[in-house]
Amino acid sequence: MELTKITAAEFRAMVIAGGQRLNDQIELINSLNVFPVPDGDTGTNMNMSFTSGVENLKQSKSDKVGELAGALAKGLLMGARGNSGVILSQIFRGFSQAITDKDTLDANDFAAAFAGGVEAAYKAVMKPVEGTILTVARESAIRGEKKAAKTDNIIEVMQSIVTGAEKSLAKTPDLLPVLKQVGVVDSGGKGLLSVYEGFLSALKGEASIAQDADELSQQAQAHAHAMFEEGAENPMTLEEITYGYCTEIMVRIGEGPTTIKSFNYDEFRNTLDQKGDSLLVVADDEIVKVHIHTENPGEIMQLGQEFGELIKIKVDNMREQVRSLENDEKALNEKAKQAAEPAKPTEPEREYAIIAVAAGEGIMELFRSLGVTEVLSGGQTMNPSTEDFIKAIERVHAKKIILLPNNKNIVMAAEQATQVAEVPTVVIPTTTIPEGIASLMAFNVDASIEENKEQMTAMSHQVTSGQITYSIRDTEIDGVKINKDDYMGIVSGKIMLSVQDAPTALDQTLKLMMTEETEIVTIIVGEDGSVDEANQIAEELEERFEDVEFEIVEGNQPVYNYIISAE
Repeated sequence: MELTKITAAEFRAMVIAGGQRLNDQIELINSLNVFPVPDGDTGTNMNMSFTSGVENLKQSKSDKVGELAGALAKGLLMGARGNSGVILSQIFRGFSQAITDKDTLDANDFAAAFAGGVEAAYKAVMKPVEGTILTVARESAIRGEKKAAKTDNIIEVMQSIVTGAEKSLAKTPDLLPVLKQVGVVDSGGKGLLSVYEGFLSALKGEASIAQDADELSQQAQAHAHAMFEEGAENPMTLEEITYGYCTEIMVRIGEGPTTIKSFNYDEFRNTLDQKGDSLLVVADDEIVKVHIHTENPGEIMQLGQEFGELIKIKVDNMREQVRSLENDEKALNEKAKQAAEPAKPTEPEREYAIIAVAAGEGIMELFRSLGVTEVLSGGQTMNPSTEDFIKAIERVHAKKIILLPNNKNIVMAAEQATQVAEVPTVVIPTTTIPEGIASLMAFNVDASIEENKEQMTAMSHQVTSGQITYSIRDTEIDGVKINKDDYMGIVSGKIMLSVQDAPTALDQTLKLMMTEETEIVTIIVGEDGSVDEANQIAEELEERFEDVEFEIVEGNQPVYNYIISAE
């Protein structure tokens, strides 16, 4: 099959097919997360970012490929989430810039667009690391340019790009030792390959493009927030709820040390039917998925473990969802009431506003108490997009803005927002919650934005950060042997220990973090942590470290049982 020119129609089909292929690969890409921490979200971030691009492309009525590529890039820019999403947006920003004046593309134009994407992406990353999505983009683009010099057939050029991406991806563990340690290829590179595979299938006429951008968007949101599509619950009133917890589990049948029974679908379903309502049980020879409304989620999990190991869990408090909806409705009604009243004078513009990212109501409230103007909900597995930052900047109505991303995977999206913001905006590159809290101690409302950035960044480096979380796989990293479901102690981003229970992990990690200079230790207790355990361990350590003051804060954060700050 030969194709010597890409028109607007073919470009649209190609982009949609790329989005579909990426959407299909989300869970696989997420599973390639390097560290055994339950925060694998590369696939989700890339999918939501690319879907934003597809949505914006759909809005364009242009019949010029260059303009359509620009629409794709603009949507990606605003929807970019996480480092992988930001880099993906930069690849297609460079792609679009290389063909901005083109009505159609020939083979050389096509190859040049991929090369332009590589150039833009490398420029966007402060310290490019080989063995990542950047390497896959660069090496595949080189193969595309070489093929374009020999043929006019765009399909052959795209095939070379895909082949180059496959070979480059396979080599990523040789370039990045941590990938080889864990036994995976780079997740971002896999995501980019998925997009390119979709491109190729569309150009060859093999892709089904029945899904449009709206459907892709709905799927992206579902993957971001739910394990099953059936998981979206919308109860109308508190009185309608008999069983308050929407519980979903996925069990790998016959695996794990808790297995004591052979799986029988009818027996399992009949047992669950006595535990709640809205029951859905789907099973094959290897996996069983359960959706149920119950008052005892733990009991459902225990029943599942009798037949195998739990590989996914999701629990939503539907009563809390209803309360939230009722509060939203009240807020909307109040807003409508205010709109009907005579307009009030515009709120005076603030001199400064600080926008921080955090997860867990306790941590969010802590940031507010320290002077943060607005807290964006986010963190591990919940990365705000560039557009989320832009909208927050507009809401706070200030002359100068300071952003605290508080997560290494959010810094790039925050930086990208500073390039779009209409008021002076800087990022304090905080990568942990403790760093964000510490940086606020140096904020001076009378200082310039440049002085605040310098002082707040310096202060963020004065704190040592620790986290306690569980492992999602067996592996060995930096000499630490890790078993699945172990609790790991992480200090300054490095896994230091792996033990079987969270209290031991907390105790041992605290001892590793303590130095002669340590004066204050703060333990932020997550939703899966225990205030009593934290207090008990702190009391024991106070006897040993008499000059250290311990503070316990209920953060209610997900993923991390405990977050530790040592100053």
